[in-house]
Amino acid sequence: MAGISGAEQGATARARELALRGPRGVNPQVGAVVLSPDGRVLAEGWHRGAGTPHAEVDALSRLTPAEARGATAVVTLEPCNHTGRTGPCAVALLDAGVARVVYAAADPGDASSGGAQRLAAAGVEVVRADEAEGAALIADWLFVQRTGRPRVTVKWAQSLDGRAAAADGSSRWITGPEARAHVHRERSAHDAIAVGTGTVLADDPQLTARIEGEPDAPQPIPVVFGERGVPGSAALHRHPRGFRTAGHELERELFALAAAGIQTLYVEGGPTLASAFIRAGLADRLTVYLAPTLLGGPRTALDDLGVGTIDEQRRLTVTRLEQLGRDLLVEATTESEQ
Repeated sequence: MAGISGAEQGATARARELALRGPRGVNPQVGAVVLSPDGRVLAEGWHRGAGTPHAEVDALSRLTPAEARGATAVVTLEPCNHTGRTGPCAVALLDAGVARVVYAAADPGDASSGGAQRLAAAGVEVVRADEAEGAALIADWLFVQRTGRPRVTVKWAQSLDGRAAAADGSSRWITGPEARAHVHRERSAHDAIAVGTGTVLADDPQLTARIEGEPDAPQPIPVVFGERGVPGSAALHRHPRGFRTAGHELERELFALAAAGIQTLYVEGGPTLASAFIRAGLADRLTVYLAPTLLGGPRTALDDLGVGTIDEQRRLTVTRLEQLGRDLLVEATTESEQ
């Protein structure tokens, strides 16, 4: 990285590690490292959630005024320039007498951006680090800022002839243990997991991420779409994070989920819900497990997508192909991600 010292490169990598200690939610995950003029680490900090000190302020709070004066602050996100629940980080850095600021991703907010410019105007040396790595750290949060909704992954498993179940409705198991283990990792990697009420009534799913050897794996919040109620005996009532209910107006419900701090949603609710998200143009990524088996019959993996002619087909970009035991994993993105 041009203009960045070795100590600052190391601090940038460390700041990204620190950022991941913070929770995912309405605010981005941000980490900060403060270096002395000779490159020694003086303090570290990260953002612990809405209403708590931002990463820069958290790190500065661990220093004396003499230690902070003339130091370099290395941050994963451009210092903010507005007053919300907390004051502007750019001002905090100026008040502390920091001489140099190295940051990665630019702040995309209309109100909160401009911190780098403010610092530079006040005489602080401001340097941009690797923007791509900084943006990758908060890619899902940036997606929410751009669209107002979580990034949506729609998942399904199907036979080679496109069926999700046999003619009698039975579907356990189309895929093998390797594919099913991969699904649990995908669940854990998302903030929330969505099913329809039909799936809850028919299958009584747990919707937990069960990963061998990882009893403390992150758990997605279940979201049940539909108008019918969830029975009191349903397994969802025993989910470690409880569950949310949502109606049929998908876009409005997605906006509400984003406002609640959900950045990614894993749709695992059967053909009706999967098709609804795709039909509405709200599916950003597709994860499909192809099993080398034939079922025939009417139980197709997707319902009507609103495609009347070949010119209306929904073209995808395949981003990954992988063999999982006997099954094939296909990952693709839709036009919203291209």
